[in-house]
Amino acid sequence: MGEVTHEQVKLMLQLYEMRREPRMREARDWYFSRFRPASLEDVGKQAPMGSPENASMRMVISYWEMVASIVNRGLIDEEFFFENSGEQWFVFESIKPFVPAMRERSKNPHHYGNLEKHASRFEAWREKRAPGTNEAARQMMAQMSAPPAKSKGKSSRKKTR
Repeated sequence: MGEVTHEQVKLMLQLYEMRREPRMREARDWYFSRFRPASLEDVGKQAPMGSPENASMRMVISYWEMVASIVNRGLIDEEFFFENSGEQWFVFESIKPFVPAMRERSKNPHHYGNLEKHASRFEAWREKRAPGTNEAARQMMAQMSAPPAKSKGKSSRKKTR
């Protein structure tokens, strides 16, 4: 383990406070409860440009891109950060399948690159500490994204005569 400084702890707490800001909480709630894109086209449907949903999506992803940049540069000890946060992995995992298309569309090969590198290292760190947790997290995300199962069998409505 690296030595964590008081300055790093202070920065970590400041980043946490930013996550607690009311508009950010609202954005995070929307992102994790309703944002389920399967493609770049889905992003456009679920978060159209100019919509509050688009603002929420950009707020969450750009926050974690910024935080990843801070950690990637060593301003916060990476292991200390990983011990205290995993949300960034879920954020990147939800857009990972179409990040290449986003990069192509923006003509920016570095688009979300900090978050990608950070999430990759987090995944390796987590798997080393607790093998199988990445797959379990992916299964949990898949269940959250799946449409509700329709009940089979008899209807629960009472028959009238």
